[in-house]
Amino acid sequence: MLEVGIIGLPNVGKSTLLNALAGAHARVSDFPFCTIEPNKAQAPLPDQRLNRVAEIFGQKTAIPAAITFVDIAGLVRGASRGEGLGNQFLSHVRNADALLHVVRCFPAEGVSHVEGTLDAARDAETVDIELALADLGAVQRRLERLAPKIRMRAKEALAEEEPLRRLAEPLNAGRPVRSLSLSDDEMQVVQELALLTAKPVLYIANMPDPADDQARALAVSLENYAQARQAPVLAIAAKTEADLADLPEQERQEYIEGLGLSAGSLERVIKASYELLHLITFFTAVGKEARAWPIVEGSTVHQAAGKVHTDLAEGFIRAEVADFAALDRLGSWEEALRQGLVRIEGRDYIVHDGDVIHIRFHV
Repeated sequence: MLEVGIIGLPNVGKSTLLNALAGAHARVSDFPFCTIEPNKAQAPLPDQRLNRVAEIFGQKTAIPAAITFVDIAGLVRGASRGEGLGNQFLSHVRNADALLHVVRCFPAEGVSHVEGTLDAARDAETVDIELALADLGAVQRRLERLAPKIRMRAKEALAEEEPLRRLAEPLNAGRPVRSLSLSDDEMQVVQELALLTAKPVLYIANMPDPADDQARALAVSLENYAQARQAPVLAIAAKTEADLADLPEQERQEYIEGLGLSAGSLERVIKASYELLHLITFFTAVGKEARAWPIVEGSTVHQAAGKVHTDLAEGFIRAEVADFAALDRLGSWEEALRQGLVRIEGRDYIVHDGDVIHIRFHV
């Protein structure tokens, strides 16, 4: 399951964004550190193709892929030294696939700012530096645990020491791991320590609705900051969309269209997250249910089988594959078979977005 961590300074709208994305009803307050324990909420990944797959195969149930959002307490300048609530709660997002970094681009009387003034680029940099320092702490703790073995010149410890020290230098300078060209041994360390700055990040410019000149200027400064770091930015009016989360779908969609948007926040965040993680979707239709599955672009059908169930990967024989567009046009798997549009593929076949896959396997 796809998991995305929501991070940022206090009072920037992280919990409000969670409510907008997943209707979580997380507590929102006008003072810092309202969130202490992480808020978690799951939302389906909307994909109209799934409903059509279920219709074609006569399935009663359509199970979409899901995304879990984890909203954690706000970081402040000096969190690595224990300021604010410190940074121990970052452990709750170390296993996340990506990070949504929420940055305040709204002026609001009565909503305090931990820095006293609004500056989107500064705020983003403050959190990014604290993430780098948290990663540096993880690297240094690992080096400390290895120290006795390093002094004894143990071969494995010495082999691990070198990539750890190579990672420590840029982290100490505030550079994220994702900006580095990593060797295989460095990549192994990154994965073992689940370094936060190695994760892809999507900056969220949390803006008011309607946006004023100050909000737009703040968003532009964030865009410039993110562009220099080759990271995407998405503007969202989190409070407005959180207020809409409980409306019936048709009313909500009408309001969204009235704002001039083609999709709500969830759809736009998911699309951006998919692009960030290089994900595509394939479909299965077995028994009484059709399901959508996210998978990394370039994955083999054998890897796709493993996502569905380990038994399918272990006993893999072959895959029968049809393109969704062809199935949609023809209206049935049997007709696709008759027209030769169902392909027999081996374990090394590269899955494409929209593939409808039936795995043949033995137990």
